[in-house]
Amino acid sequence: MKARAAPRLSDRQRLAWLRLIRTQNVGPASFRDLINRFGSAETALEMLPELMLSGGLNRLVRIPSVDEAEAEMEAAGQAGARFVGIGEPGYPPLLKTIDHPPPLLAIKGEAAVFDLPAAAIVGARNASLAGIKMARTLAAELGREGYAIISGLARGIDTAAHQGSLSTGTIGVLAGGLDRPYPPENTGLIEEICDHGGAVITEMPFGWQPRAQDFPRRNRLVAAGALGLVVVEAAKRSGSLISARLAGEMGRLVFAVPGSPLDPRAGGTNGLIKDGATLVTEAADVSGALAPLAGRPPSLPDRFEEPPDFSATPPPGEEDRARVVEALGTTPVAPDEIIRHTGLHPAQVFMVLLELDLAGRLERHAGGHVSLVF
Repeated sequence: MKARAAPRLSDRQRLAWLRLIRTQNVGPASFRDLINRFGSAETALEMLPELMLSGGLNRLVRIPSVDEAEAEMEAAGQAGARFVGIGEPGYPPLLKTIDHPPPLLAIKGEAAVFDLPAAAIVGARNASLAGIKMARTLAAELGREGYAIISGLARGIDTAAHQGSLSTGTIGVLAGGLDRPYPPENTGLIEEICDHGGAVITEMPFGWQPRAQDFPRRNRLVAAGALGLVVVEAAKRSGSLISARLAGEMGRLVFAVPGSPLDPRAGGTNGLIKDGATLVTEAADVSGALAPLAGRPPSLPDRFEEPPDFSATPPPGEEDRARVVEALGTTPVAPDEIIRHTGLHPAQVFMVLLELDLAGRLERHAGGHVSLVF
């Protein structure tokens, strides 16, 4: 039986998706909930003001206009990039398997590289020459074995990993807009990646200058896009260790290259090995562990989960909202616990959580847990 082709967004739908995800306080989780609840981004955009006010927002956030969204799409086209929605052909398959995947990605380059099994290689920006050589060698050898290499386009280890896998397929993930690469000196590397059959992706808007808080979001996509993540050099407090932690939470394999106890850049990697990461001295250590996973296609939803039919459930009232807020605190809890505690219908609880999220009063955590922002 011939496989059914994945659906594509119409131009109108893509524009509405872009406006919705670019609205302040709308993240991947609330985007999904809005689409599930209202059926389309256009209807969700119409409902946003009411939902934000119900969540306790005193002043409505501005929703990007159609003209602004069209301008960003035009900027993408001029940069040789495109916006790809989750479930469409050309969306990185492994990203679909994580909690709250980006609903829309800006992608430049060749989507075919996403079909390769991927390994992430990350590490210190102020890497040693030995670390750079190791990253480049690992990337080149894993590339020759059929793996795409994904990394964050930072100085040092990331750059070496991309350079080592240019000819076999590499994926760069940006913390800012595609037109705002960081560091700026890697602009040429981005063009090389795309010219050699690789790709560069970001969930951030065009024109977005990356801030400190944007890099953990980038690290999350690096970890999510690979079957396993290799840390070559990392201090005890570094973004690479954040990537390793995120990879472990997602069920990805974590590898680390050992280093001298006298080198601060090896403190993090040596610590990972002590905590159970696989020790790596050659590419075979990585490919041997990833091989069983590389031949196993992940379970990939092609669209958002179908919500239950809550059409007969009355919307939450002010007393219902107060009960949900009272049940929340700074400690993350599961929505099921809130439902049991309050006795409210699940649809009412999820609607209150969505309202709080859109008002900027809710924080989402791994495993679907939530907490209140004070």
